[in-house]
Amino acid sequence: MLSATGQINSQGLEQYYILGELSLKGSLRPIRGALPISIAAARSNIKNLICPVENAREAAIIPEISVWSVKTLRESVEFLNTPDAYRPFKLNTQELFKDNRRYPMDFSEVKGQYHAKRALEIAVSGNHNILMIGPPGSGKTMLAKRIPTIMPDINLREALEITRIHSAAGILLPKEGIMAKRPFRAPHHNTSEAALTGGGSTPQPGEISLAHYGVLFLDELPEFRRDCLESLRQPLEEGNIRVSRVDKSFTFPASFMLVCAMNPCPCGHYNDPRSTCRCTPNKVYSYRSKISGPLLDRIDIHIEVPAARYQELSSSLPAENSAEIKERVDKARLIQTQRFKYEGIFHNAQMSHRQVRKFCVLGSEENELLKKAMAEMNFSARAYDKILKVSRTIADLAGTEQIKTEHLSEAIQYRGLDRSLFI
Repeated sequence: MLSATGQINSQGLEQYYILGELSLKGSLRPIRGALPISIAAARSNIKNLICPVENAREAAIIPEISVWSVKTLRESVEFLNTPDAYRPFKLNTQELFKDNRRYPMDFSEVKGQYHAKRALEIAVSGNHNILMIGPPGSGKTMLAKRIPTIMPDINLREALEITRIHSAAGILLPKEGIMAKRPFRAPHHNTSEAALTGGGSTPQPGEISLAHYGVLFLDELPEFRRDCLESLRQPLEEGNIRVSRVDKSFTFPASFMLVCAMNPCPCGHYNDPRSTCRCTPNKVYSYRSKISGPLLDRIDIHIEVPAARYQELSSSLPAENSAEIKERVDKARLIQTQRFKYEGIFHNAQMSHRQVRKFCVLGSEENELLKKAMAEMNFSARAYDKILKVSRTIADLAGTEQIKTEHLSEAIQYRGLDRSLFI
């Protein structure tokens, strides 16, 4: 309209993509999806993009694009009439990436819970999904929130992919520009299937996709609706989520580490020596049976997280920090990267049955131990491969190629809840 009425110079107007929402006062409001638009522009012949100031940082991440940030319609007119008087918005992506990488929490803040922290280290090293079971206040949520601090550093390719998703969802903060930390998503147990998987009349990524390359934490797991829990099965297998509607279908990325937490019973005090459980056996069974076998089949490690003791909470001894744990995780991940460079996978948790047989060869002593455990502890066939995968990760953390008896024994104890809780 401004061009048609001669208020701006129409020559060269076709050289710009123009983004933004115009308010009644003439100011420009930010839009969703500036980064995906900038990426698409980089593939076209138009390399200039005019956008609101709030969108400038994410749009400027793509170096091939010249971004011109404006606050008002008047500024837009002035720029288009005298473009040589302005300079494009410049962003040092590497500096921004470095500044945004710091986490506000650390494992050193967690007192005690050595068994749980060891299990989480193993889970992150092999990208295994994990279920924590313990009474209220035992620290399950506190532990889960610190998992991203020991995950491998996010690379630029992953950061761009995560940022695109958060930008499309409209939840990227203007000051961030780029997501440099692993996402941690913790939807409430009352969340709907649509909010979890995504979709809608205007397709939006859900919590599953927002956790891409990060952690999806489901607290109070049995309280989630059954359809929500079952919707996790496909993305856990395939790394993406397909959302079908009447007239269209969408595919969103969804490669995440699933971390779950639950009480051992409705009141939370089953087998708690310090409190009396008020639940009947039927209530306990009904509570636990809300988690289906197929979903449990996709969780490699289940651990008990007992309430921390006073001696641990009051101890002045420093706890191991995230950097020390992460150093061991990085070494284990490097071993897996080298092992699977021709296999099309990246982590031990992704191994197929054929790959388990190839990379998890046991000696005679270890075979006998696993055979005895399968018989005496009534493990299912699905637990067999999972024990071997976790054993492989424990051996990688120890820096040994051969899976030894101590690695297998530790992996077996992380499946000990199969019989006592779910069978």
